[in-house]
Amino acid sequence: MAPTARPTVAQPLSPHLQIYRWTWTMAMSVFHRITGTALYGGTALVAIWLLALASGPIAYSYVAGFFGSVIGRLILFVYTWILMHHMLGGLRHFAWDFGIGFDREKRLAMSRLTLIGSVALTLVIWAVALLVR
Repeated sequence: MAPTARPTVAQPLSPHLQIYRWTWTMAMSVFHRITGTALYGGTALVAIWLLALASGPIAYSYVAGFFGSVIGRLILFVYTWILMHHMLGGLRHFAWDFGIGFDREKRLAMSRLTLIGSVALTLVIWAVALLVR
């Protein structure tokens, strides 16, 4: 059996991030994946809240005390942003499924609007929640 030729310089098997120019679309894709993963943690928080609610006033008071603290509210604020960002990213992908928004300008605009919209929606949701409260 003949020996196989070895490259003189180690070549990557596929392109790596240092080859690509970072774009809005890439960044929003990464954020969409991260927020999708983070939703598992938020869902666990909702489950903890529901279990405490079902367990009685003493258990609920502990959870309500945590979520009412500065750290708890910060976690809920970030979770709201994660939820909004992932939802808008999903809508962007849904539009792409129908072939909408593939040209460069629309792709860039949709990526930017995903970030801007998620921040705006989060602020509106919290403003309304604090006003209604």
